[in-house]
Amino acid sequence: MQLLDWIVLCVTLLTIVVYGTLKTRGAKNAVDYLKGGSEAKWWTIGISVMATQASAITFLSTPGQAFNDGMGFVQFYFGLPIATVIICMVFIPIYHKLKVFTAYEFLESRFDLKTRTLTSVLFLIQRSLAAGITIFAPAIILSSVLGWDLKTLNIIIGLLVIIYTVSGGTKAVNYTQKYQMGVIFTGLIITFLIIISSLPDNVSFEKAIEIAGANDKMKILDFSFDFDNRYTFWSGILGGTFLMLSYFGTDQSQVQRYLSGKSLKEMQMGMIFNGILKIPMQFFILFIGVMVFVFYQFNPSPLNFNRQAEKIVEQSERAKDYSDLKSSLDEVYYLKNEITNEYLNDNKDDFKVEIKKLNKREREIRDNAKKIIDEVSLNLSKKTESNDKDYVFISFILDNLPKGLIGLLIAVILSAAMSSTASELNALATTTTIDIYNRNRKTKSTEMHTVNATKIFTVMWGVLAISIACVAYLADNLIQLVNIIGSIFYGNVLGIFLIAFFIKYIKSNAVFVGALITQLIIIYIYYNDLVPYLWLNVIGALTVILVSFLLQIINNNK
Repeated sequence: MQLLDWIVLCVTLLTIVVYGTLKTRGAKNAVDYLKGGSEAKWWTIGISVMATQASAITFLSTPGQAFNDGMGFVQFYFGLPIATVIICMVFIPIYHKLKVFTAYEFLESRFDLKTRTLTSVLFLIQRSLAAGITIFAPAIILSSVLGWDLKTLNIIIGLLVIIYTVSGGTKAVNYTQKYQMGVIFTGLIITFLIIISSLPDNVSFEKAIEIAGANDKMKILDFSFDFDNRYTFWSGILGGTFLMLSYFGTDQSQVQRYLSGKSLKEMQMGMIFNGILKIPMQFFILFIGVMVFVFYQFNPSPLNFNRQAEKIVEQSERAKDYSDLKSSLDEVYYLKNEITNEYLNDNKDDFKVEIKKLNKREREIRDNAKKIIDEVSLNLSKKTESNDKDYVFISFILDNLPKGLIGLLIAVILSAAMSSTASELNALATTTTIDIYNRNRKTKSTEMHTVNATKIFTVMWGVLAISIACVAYLADNLIQLVNIIGSIFYGNVLGIFLIAFFIKYIKSNAVFVGALITQLIIIYIYYNDLVPYLWLNVIGALTVILVSFLLQIINNNK
């Protein structure tokens, strides 16, 4: 990064944070601090909901996901429109009528305190883990850029988020997210235009899509019932609907965004706004990853996109082996480039067959490189990530964007991280204060006591999130890791809410025990990898309903 990039990065981030802090400081009551004074308009709600979900992981991992596996991941979001309609018709009107601070307050009025507390605790567990990952993601970026220690960066990023979240509460989160999303969309559009303009003169936009399709990157719909395939139309419609229902309807990090709405109509319109724009936004981000793939069909790419991993190997005794793999990758690149250019010139019929053989050879070379990185890492007792999916986009940015724009794009990803983490800490603190602390105090808390307690819990959850970030790992892909964590808990929580809304026959003791049993079942299913993680949301919701229903029958027959 050059001086201009540092200036753009620092000015962009500091302006957003300082403005949000100054604009929203000094909340005098719980409604102001926890619900932003209930003044938010629909566009603020929609942008805030979108920004909460669109963490740095979205902009770091999603292009890498598309680079490796194509556009199929967009099916993950197919359940969102269905979930949005249900949330607007059922969830939001109930929350608005009861004037709750958290989604879990409703459960006590329907069941009892222990059910409310259990559901709150399940939320606190999964969201605190996710908050740690959202801090970890941008730390990877700066680690790659600066070569700094990951743990140090986790602490710095986490502290920055804690400062303005504690200062302004929900209103600060909403204010900053509007400008953060502006920076995000600007940066992504500019990046997309630069990628397209960087392709060879004989490669039009249509030809770029054609090349991506020939490499199996443009396959969007998969109607198979293959459980080994995580992302299909059916898993998106069924599993995705249950996941989105739980996330947007019962997860306090999202519920708190629309609870800040000025009216029921504003809340519903905000959710609809998010539902309309979310899939196109995810499609666009995935498509950027596909275009990065096309770019590297005409430009040499690193053997491993994690620069730190390559540097460690190149200084080890396996440097010669790694160098030989680089030479092999170069040979594959030149062959692919030659075949692709021939295809552009005369539309060779056997192009797809030949390119698939070369892609297979390239994957083998990259897999061998990862094995060397893992071996060197083990010998040096120094954890180094060989899985480089999450490094693809940042590597492209650093190597190919002009001065100034590198700083802007890193600001985009850090802005996303800060906005999402701020929402999570805000929700964690609110739930802890309202559902755990205030509810179990012997004396009623004053408005300012509630505000101050929430600030203290924000700091505590922030410190815990930083700690989790310091021991996090990449798994297969960061965006998958966050969704896996959610899927382990979301189905169970959603099932509890569905019982509360629609099945009056089931009472508190049955649903409480049923939820505990269901959580153990879901953890067992995930641990043994019995189904793709999206299906855990469906299984969790249906299991808690069925088990609770059976327990209620048994209880009534005693």
